[in-house]
Amino acid sequence: MPAVKGDGMRGLAVFISDIRNCKSKEAELKRINKELANIRSKFKVNLLSSNKYTEKQIGYLFISVLIEQNSELMKLIIQGIKNDLVSRNPVHVNLALQCIANIGSREMAEAFAPELPKLLISGDTIDFVKQSAALCLLKLFRTMPECINCAEYASRIVHLLNDSHMGVVMSASSLIEALSKKSPEDFKGCVSLSISRLSRIVTSTYTDLQDYTYYFVPAPWLCVKLLRLLQNYPPPEDPSNKSRLLECLEGILNRAQDAPKSKKVQHSNAKNSVLFEAISLIIHMDSEPNLLVRACNQLGTFLSHRETNLRYLALESMCLLATSEFSHEAVKKHQDTIINALKTERDVSVRQRAVDLLYAMCDRTNASEIVAEMLTYLETADYSIREEMVLKVAILAEKYATDYTWYVDVILKLIRIAGDYVSEEVWYRVIQIVVNREDVQGYAAKTCFEALQKPACHENMVKVGGYILGEFGNLIAGDQRSSPSIQFHMLHSKYHLCSISTRCLLLTAYVKFCNLFPEIKPMIQDVLNTDHNLRNPDAELQQRAVEYLAMSKIASADVLATVLEEMPPFAEKESSLLAKLKKSKPQQEEENAEKEKKARPSAVMANDSSSSTGVVSGSLVDVDTAQKEHTLSDVFQPSPAAASSDRSSVEMRPASTGGDPDVFNAVDYLKFVTKNNGILYEDDNIQIGCKLETRSNLARLGMFYGNKTGGAFTNFNPSILAGGSLGVQLQVQAKPLDAVVGAGAQVQQLINIVCVQEFTKQLIMHLQFSYHDKNSVQQSFDKCLYLPIFINKFFEPTEMASEQFFNRWKALSQTVQEAQKIFPAKNPMEKEAIRTKLAGLGSKLLDDVDPNPENYVCAGIVHTQSQQIGALVRLEPNTQAKMYRLTIRSSKDTVSKQLVELISTQF
Repeated sequence: MPAVKGDGMRGLAVFISDIRNCKSKEAELKRINKELANIRSKFKVNLLSSNKYTEKQIGYLFISVLIEQNSELMKLIIQGIKNDLVSRNPVHVNLALQCIANIGSREMAEAFAPELPKLLISGDTIDFVKQSAALCLLKLFRTMPECINCAEYASRIVHLLNDSHMGVVMSASSLIEALSKKSPEDFKGCVSLSISRLSRIVTSTYTDLQDYTYYFVPAPWLCVKLLRLLQNYPPPEDPSNKSRLLECLEGILNRAQDAPKSKKVQHSNAKNSVLFEAISLIIHMDSEPNLLVRACNQLGTFLSHRETNLRYLALESMCLLATSEFSHEAVKKHQDTIINALKTERDVSVRQRAVDLLYAMCDRTNASEIVAEMLTYLETADYSIREEMVLKVAILAEKYATDYTWYVDVILKLIRIAGDYVSEEVWYRVIQIVVNREDVQGYAAKTCFEALQKPACHENMVKVGGYILGEFGNLIAGDQRSSPSIQFHMLHSKYHLCSISTRCLLLTAYVKFCNLFPEIKPMIQDVLNTDHNLRNPDAELQQRAVEYLAMSKIASADVLATVLEEMPPFAEKESSLLAKLKKSKPQQEEENAEKEKKARPSAVMANDSSSSTGVVSGSLVDVDTAQKEHTLSDVFQPSPAAASSDRSSVEMRPASTGGDPDVFNAVDYLKFVTKNNGILYEDDNIQIGCKLETRSNLARLGMFYGNKTGGAFTNFNPSILAGGSLGVQLQVQAKPLDAVVGAGAQVQQLINIVCVQEFTKQLIMHLQFSYHDKNSVQQSFDKCLYLPIFINKFFEPTEMASEQFFNRWKALSQTVQEAQKIFPAKNPMEKEAIRTKLAGLGSKLLDDVDPNPENYVCAGIVHTQSQQIGALVRLEPNTQAKMYRLTIRSSKDTVSKQLVELISTQF
């Protein structure tokens, strides 16, 4: 033994010495792999077939740690594991399950996923094996969701929540929570059992659950899991279940208010974890005013707690409570405490949540106070949150402005305090509102003039002032202190300190002065005629100077007045500021939107074009009214209403196991890769059109069904086929339709889609209905259609300079990050046609980036709920050979490959 030990130590010393002498990471990896191969050679797989626990354990440990996934031994290993899974020795079964979970590969999922549910629900399986089986199945589900089909075992798996062994209940609840997200209908029985189990825990005493009580808190981990599971479903409709659940939630709130039985931090953590999850469920239900107010008051006690995490969680939960009509007023009672947290909190993440909460709780009664406090804090705010704060202040000022002079004051103060963080959307928006409101134009011109007179003036202030004075400077020109010449000289004093884009804007303001104030036209012409402008290396600035100078000399006063008249009012669907905020925080904004939908379940929101105030307004339209049109109108006209969706109305059915079913638009549906509306399918009986709108990882698809026959469609039933992995990758919510579509009528269905992660399969609609043909014979329509949802629909265009593009291009140089395809041109290789196609993809077409002017490059970010995936596109045409080379590089190979296939079909 000593000799062996000595040899082993010498081998270890040599190995360490070799590692230290390696000159590079590659050399280290090569040496390590050599040693691993040496270790593998000392082991034999027949350890698995041993009946000795220690030998079998070593065998499984060896497999889990050292065997590579593509090893030739894997088939033998899988067979050995299968033998142990059917063993009568539960210890061997448990070792096999732990090994499967530890490896957790797709091969393991394919080999064992069909068998594990049987083991889990078998009456012969002992408790600790059930625990391992549930957790093993959960791991495989997370690895490969499409391999796990538990529909036929769903009811028996759900009944594990009623098991007498708490460990089995704990592991089963984790499994059911994951499975219910994929197949909520199959596992809906878990609601009543979860409530029953939760009730028993909440009403238990210390002695009832002594083995599962943690610092006087009964089964806290299981409580959290059950509360989280219930958040996958709407509030229970059954009165007894609902009553029992409310008792549980009240009991948890009551326990949280009682004096703690232990001063140890473990007790506080366990108690508060259950409390916060219960409050999350109360917010999710959003139907019990008393509980919502109690939850708000309970959270209010944590706002001044010494624990930073508790303050953070309290603020985060109160942000959601502020969006509920039942608890909004209760949240407002804590306004002073929240403002104080904004001023005194040390942790920046907590200050961020305080800003979010002030934004969420703001309404007409407290807007001026909250905006004032946020402006005060903005002067010392962390740089990381300033841009978002600027956006929120601008939105609140616009949303709750009763006096638009106050709005102008707020925006100009924003620019003064945090000019570098005021995005284009902010100063664009103030200009839109001033242009659209006559009653504020004179005040805006006067205020901008005063702001520009200060020595320290941010460039964004120059932009706003230049635009507003150029349009409305005449409104203050009667005052000698702001005469035309003074306005012009003041603006021009900032000219040489500004960027090229701002100088271009100021030149436009100058030429507008030629129309407003003819007496200073010679002054302006002198400026336009300078070498600095006429010979400027920037083409845009030079062109403006040349054209404006010529126009001011040649055009008559009438022509000049027509060309340079005031800008017309802006028309828009949605505030650009709100759109930017939704883009930066999509999840939070979607949660707020979902709250608003719940408050108006029977109505749909219609975004009207802006009124003369320039402020976005909304109106409520009855669903039935929107569907009472009995003419086949053009489906491509903008829809005046957008319906809210009801989660409980979604019909989700898995596609056939043999792959996609036969579809009737498989030939031409790819035309929608670069377009968002059109005819999906049409025959003598029905016309099916679509209109798609996307933002970030969210999509809204409007489907239009037109009845072209002289009779009604009956049993009309469109349903979405999104089973397997697609059901996890895309969350689909469809608005239900009436079963009857009248003769000559057109009905609209709205489908909301959330891209959770990248997807490779096509979303399919299955449409069925009955109708009578020309001979009055009843016929049935039963067809499947591809829906125009492609990965590029979730593209966000990204602007890049040449150096930035190719630095990123080189960084994505690994083989798995690139996909390439060389293919013949199907259409004439015309430049404008190519540019139009590439622009329709959703990414940004970048000009003057590729060294070869014949090539085309694009950049964009594919938005999913789980991550953002950058993608770079390079298209190289060969006009002589009539061929294209398309190369795409992305951090995800699935995205690169799919984009290559989609884009290549368009050329």
